[in-house]
Amino acid sequence: MEFPKIWLLRHGQTEWNAQKRIQGQLESPLSPLGVEHARRQAALMVPVMAQKPACYASPLGRAQQTADIALGGAPFKTDPRLAEAYAGAFQGMTLGEVAAQYPQIHGANPRNLDLFCEAPGGEGYERFHARILDFMHALTEPSVVVAHGLLGQVMRGIVCGLPRDGMASLPNGQGCVYVLEDGAETVLE
Repeated sequence: MEFPKIWLLRHGQTEWNAQKRIQGQLESPLSPLGVEHARRQAALMVPVMAQKPACYASPLGRAQQTADIALGGAPFKTDPRLAEAYAGAFQGMTLGEVAAQYPQIHGANPRNLDLFCEAPGGEGYERFHARILDFMHALTEPSVVVAHGLLGQVMRGIVCGLPRDGMASLPNGQGCVYVLEDGAETVLE
């Protein structure tokens, strides 16, 4: 599948990221380190933003807070398809609490993409993948996307032709920019 070039930014660290607490579609503001991540992205994005690309962000606050900083004040559209995976019963719990209360699910899913997608009452991998792919098919020009870690793993995996297992293994950096083009990714740091 061919898509327009995408510059993908994961939001900066949030207070809940620092606590290893699952956000899913709940809100948690950027930590001071997260603001620094967004500032690092802003420096990387200067030459990109000079090209006046289309810009999109998740409707969740942490992504919008990151976009406001990282895109240098440029306008962006929010799209509900860019929200993080809905993690059902796990939202608001720490990883340790999930391990204690759902030991079978936690033990069988050591990586976050798999764990969050197996959450009771959650969105699940197939629906999550479908809405990300739907967004990507709607892109008609080179675009900046400011979103989330698991969403980014799936989007990057779709571009690179990876199976789910490969997506779940991708690193999930903050403060960098993933450039997705021609079936490959490069990382600006």
